[in-house]
Order: sequence, then structure tokens, then C-alpha cells
Amino acid sequence: MAVLGSWAARQGLLGNGNQSVIKGVSWGCSHQVKRYLLADDILKLHEFQKKKLATLYQIYGKKDLYFQKIQEKLQRNGLILRDELKTLLHLCTSMSDVEFTKQVIYRYHEENKSVMFGEFRFGPIFLRLCYELDLEDTAFNLIKDQSLQGFFSDCTSFNIMMDMFFTKGQYERALEVLVEMRNQKVKFSKDTYILAFAICYKLNNSNACKICKTLLDEIEMRGDLLPRQAASFAIAFAVEQNEFEKAKAIYSQIMNTDSKLCNNLLLLIKLHTGTMEDVFRLLESAADATTGHRFVKKIKFSEELLTSVGGKLKPHTELHKRFNSIYQRLKLEGQISASTLDEMLCYTPHELKHNFHLMNSRKYSRRTFRSLQSTLMAE
Repeated sequence: MAVLGSWAARQGLLGNGNQSVIKGVSWGCSHQVKRYLLADDILKLHEFQKKKLATLYQIYGKKDLYFQKIQEKLQRNGLILRDELKTLLHLCTSMSDVEFTKQVIYRYHEENKSVMFGEFRFGPIFLRLCYELDLEDTAFNLIKDQSLQGFFSDCTSFNIMMDMFFTKGQYERALEVLVEMRNQKVKFSKDTYILAFAICYKLNNSNACKICKTLLDEIEMRGDLLPRQAASFAIAFAVEQNEFEKAKAIYSQIMNTDSKLCNNLLLLIKLHTGTMEDVFRLLESAADATTGHRFVKKIKFSEELLTSVGGKLKPHTELHKRFNSIYQRLKLEGQISASTLDEMLCYTPHELKHNFHLMNSRKYSRRTFRSLQSTLMAE
């Protein structure tokens, strides 16, 4: 706890480090793949856009008047109401709108910081707005602003902020958000741990290694279970750091290993900690399980990882011949995946993916098949 509590003061933890490469596996280019880690039930971007559309409909043609009304309130030091700020946040469509709304946020927080907000939090709404408009710098500056302490007191705001930076490949800044979250004493959620270990894995330096170790120690001290996705990132990171026994220990704590990712991580661990016979047994077992059984769930392995196994065996003619035989069986049964390990790690299950990119592209009503804009105008 003490180590994490002093992250911000220890500038060394925010420095860049040289990125290593897992022996025999090329991870370099796959680290550039853009991925979302948070599911839509956390981000709620779809729900946010629906509320924005409903708000625009309610005051159609009067947006400028509404902004003017709030501006006049600011000038005469009038009290900003909660619903007024909510409406304002859902009316923003540009950076200039957000800049004005920031003034209102400061005023609202000044008036209400000594009052309990109950269950309602403005932080996540503002972060979703910044996510939509690609205003990560604006969100980052506000979330760190000491004068707004308490406005972003929920873990969801910080998680969305970290996901925003993670998606853009800005891992150092995502780490700074994690540091700020700890400094503001905001409790970590399951999603926070997933993001934290994902960031450490992507950074892959000594500073990230210290943070990863501290988080693992904290979880062990509390007797908590590490979420499977977080554990997967921790395992991959441990392998990148050549800490193979540590990776093995983390894997042993995963309660349910019945997934494509876990099977590939197990193969990766065996490749570095076991004998080649252990590797063969794992691959042969996967091939035997589906041979002649159409409806048995197939265990798939990353072609990238299998290529690494083959490369390690190349100097040994007989072993390489045996591996090629297993490889052909797996290929015939459709058990070889084109996905890299990095893509598997950063993959959000289909039913949990947030479909923000679809909302931006949808321009016609699913009910009437008319233009959404023309339908709104007609109503």
C-alpha cells in the first residue's frame, strides 16, 4: 500500500523503459492493435447517446437559448441546479460546448462540494462526453484538478479515463490516471484491476513491474481472487519479464481455465517452464479431444505461438517431425487461430463489446428506415 500511495511522488515510476520481447514470440507489432477493455455495461456509451438524442429532441431549436440562460446564471451568480448541469452535459456536441460546460462544473462543484451527492455522479457522464468527442486531454486535466476533488470520486470515471488512453495506445498517461486514482483514495473495482494489469503489460518496463508486484501483493494480503482477465495480463507480463515461475503461480490461481486464452497461456508457460514432452502432451490432448467429435468444443491455439514452438524444435529433427504431425492435425480440425496472444488478451467478448463505433455510423431509424435527422425534424 505504501508503495502505491507514493507513486506520484516517485517520478521514476512514470518513466519510460525498454520493452522486452518474449523469447521466441514476436509481440512487437501486435502491441499497436487498438482494443477496448471495458464492456458497454461500464462505459454505457450507447445509453449516453440515447439520452443525448432525447435531450436534443426535448429542446429542439432552443439549444443556444439554453446555453444563454445558463451563461446569464453564471454572470449573476445564480444557483446551478443538478438537472440543469445534466441537461447541459447531454447538449454538448463540440469542444466549445465542453469548454463552457467546464465553467458550469466548477461553479456547481463549488456550490455543492459540501453536500452529499447520494447515488448520482456527474463524473462518468462527463467522461463519456469526452470519450465521444475525443477530448481525453480535457478529461485528464479536470480529473487531476485539486479544486474538483470529490467530483470524480467514483471508480467508473477513472476506469473510463484509463480505457480512453489505453484505446489510443497512451499507456504512460493511463498509468498516471491509475496513480491519481490511488492518490485520491478511490476504491479499485474489478475493472480497475483489469486495466491496471493491462497497462503494466503494455508498458513492460521495470516501473510497471514494481506496480504489478505491489498490486499482486495487496490482493494476496486481502485474500481476494484476481479477475481472470487481469490474471491473464499479469501472466503475460510475467513471461515478458522472464519470471516464468511467477507466471505459473498466477495461472494456478485461476478458478476457470476453460477458455482459448487460458489454453494459450498454459502453452506459453509450458514452453518456458516444462519439458517439450509437456508441450506435446498439451497439444496432442487438444487434438485428440475433437477428432471424430463434431460437437465437442475445439481448443484453439495461436498460430503465432505454435510457430514459436516449431522454431524452438527446428534443430531437433525427430521432435520437429512429431510437432509437424500434431500441427497438421490441429490445422485439419480448425484448431489454429490467426489471433495473436496480444489480440486474445485485449479481446472483449462479443456480447460485452461496446458498440460506440456503430452508433456513430448509424444514420437511419431501425423502425422507419428514414434518416434520423429528418425524422427528428418532422417530429
